[in-house]
Amino acid sequence: MNRSHLQQKVASIFLMAILCCLTSKLFSQDYRRWQMNQDGSISWEINNNIPHNDHIEMSGKRISCVLRYGVAADGSFHSTRSLVWPMLRTIPNNTHASLTRQFALDGFELVTVNYKPIVSEKVISITIKGTLLVKSIAGNNLELTREYFPSTTLPGYCEVYTIKNTSKNGCFVEIPKSKNIYSTDPAKGTEGSYALHVDVFNEGNYKLQTNDSISFSVFYSGVKANEQVPAVDVNTEKAKRLELIHEVWNNLVLETPDTVLNREFAFAKIRAAESIFETKGGPMHGPGGESYYAAIWANDQAEYIGPFFPYLGYDYGNKAALNAYLHFARFINNDYKPIPSSIIAEGTDIWDGAGDRGDAAMIAYGAARYALVSGDTKKAAQLWSLIEWCLEYCRRKLNKEGVVTSDSDELEGRFPSGNANLCTSSLYYDALISAIYLGEDLGKGKMQLTLYKEQAVKLKSAIEKYFGSKIGGFDTYKYYKENDTLRAWICIPLTMGIYERKAGTIAALFSPELWTQDGLASLAGDKTFWDRSTLYALRGVLASGETDKALNFLHYYSNRRLLGDHVPYPVEAYPEGNQRHLSAESGLYCRIFTEGLFGIRPTGLHNFSFTPRLPSSWSRMSLRHIRAFDHDLDIVIEREDGKKKVTISEGDKVLITKFIKDGEIVKVNLLNGVTR
Repeated sequence: MNRSHLQQKVASIFLMAILCCLTSKLFSQDYRRWQMNQDGSISWEINNNIPHNDHIEMSGKRISCVLRYGVAADGSFHSTRSLVWPMLRTIPNNTHASLTRQFALDGFELVTVNYKPIVSEKVISITIKGTLLVKSIAGNNLELTREYFPSTTLPGYCEVYTIKNTSKNGCFVEIPKSKNIYSTDPAKGTEGSYALHVDVFNEGNYKLQTNDSISFSVFYSGVKANEQVPAVDVNTEKAKRLELIHEVWNNLVLETPDTVLNREFAFAKIRAAESIFETKGGPMHGPGGESYYAAIWANDQAEYIGPFFPYLGYDYGNKAALNAYLHFARFINNDYKPIPSSIIAEGTDIWDGAGDRGDAAMIAYGAARYALVSGDTKKAAQLWSLIEWCLEYCRRKLNKEGVVTSDSDELEGRFPSGNANLCTSSLYYDALISAIYLGEDLGKGKMQLTLYKEQAVKLKSAIEKYFGSKIGGFDTYKYYKENDTLRAWICIPLTMGIYERKAGTIAALFSPELWTQDGLASLAGDKTFWDRSTLYALRGVLASGETDKALNFLHYYSNRRLLGDHVPYPVEAYPEGNQRHLSAESGLYCRIFTEGLFGIRPTGLHNFSFTPRLPSSWSRMSLRHIRAFDHDLDIVIEREDGKKKVTISEGDKVLITKFIKDGEIVKVNLLNGVTR
């Protein structure tokens, strides 16, 4: 080695040491703007750490709201709500054609107290748990609260304002009668003009004695020309919203010694479940983000969120998942032309602007896992022809090296993906494995299933030969043939049970080359990140058995998303979209635990295997009310006499009790309780 090369080597080692120290310091700082409360909520207690702004998305069946809010340097509150009506379609009726309007009016600006505007407001706290609640004071005389939430079923969005008199004297409050209507341009709506209503309820003149309070509400709604404005009781709408939160909160309950993980898991369930819209094409789960509604995608809905809903047991979510797969099934054809990437405009149109993204592999993977976990023979039979077609489509797209070709991948050309990428082939591999399990339960022909087994074996070998490589000094994968820079998606084989390059891949994922303060960079050295790859990576590392290593990064990531500066859900991407709370990412977060930490792998409509990964610092963990396989299961893992004890129960009935070694696979047949 000459002197120049030696100097470069030393400089490289020195830089790596600095980066490692910085990373270590990063993880030692459990930075929190927000705190967790006993009732399950999180709160930001306002201190000198202002000004600060944030945004959160909340959705119902007929509306979604991106609420941008913040506290100024003087302690005052401000907000802008961006309201989206997915079924009020605009022209051109494309992917983004949901009627959207922004309103910046604050309800307290309408009110007078003692015949004057409310002034000198200081925010005390902001709390989130299904609603966003703001508490403030104005001088020494008033306590103010604002609460924001969407209706669960109506095309409306609710805000409740409360004024409490804390002075020693009575005060007079005037709340105006206000009914504003905005009529949209009929030339810009697919069904002409739409009417947007902003109504104030509980108007009037009130005298408040000491500690008396009065509430009023502002309701934003949108209707078509031939529709009546929905009758509304905002208190009833709040009760329905909280009922939904309670239902989601109390199914699929994670219990670990790490309260941050438990709480972020609970919050992620809310965002995953709420973003489903009642379209003319049936219930459609939508990503959100002021862009993606009344439409489905092969990645977000078929691959990411669909396989999660049976675990959660949310009936409307299961219906939306099945509906998505059946919509895609409309496009299977004898010529094996690609299935569209997205079905848009309430199911009436398609989008395929990025060509074949590997969509058939995404759909086959998701549909097969959804069918298995549903535990429903009828649903599985409905989806078999779609799964079968997608597998055959992928087979026909194999190149001479035996991996699947496609025009792009789920990032749709934002980063290079070559003619064949690692994601598509990995998804196809897992789909073949799931199809074998599903086909056995559906009584499909032995010859067909044997063929799937042979194809899976060949594909796994081809993935290793084609993508296996040393990149950036790590024995991992190149994302496509010409790729020479580390990519976040090297994680995906781990989530599919491909562990041959586990050590090098995990080292690369958690190296300063890829890991940033917001999880994985999409490309080493680039500032862009997409949470979806980080969520896959954390799941895959846990599933592969590197539990303690994954736990540090998982806790850090969860703490940042739940209690940091942008809360409380996983996000889509940055800088694109400015970290929107797209819904399917929250489903991927939950799958870190179902499929990663607990290692659940469906092997039949009533069968599964699981490999629990109990961290060395934990004595116990459990996942309760797992609604998968048409059951309601609790899985408890605990240390006892130096061993891991597994208990599976349903209600008061203990189905299985077993002691296992680290890394041992437990096989469960729910029809007869047999384990192996």
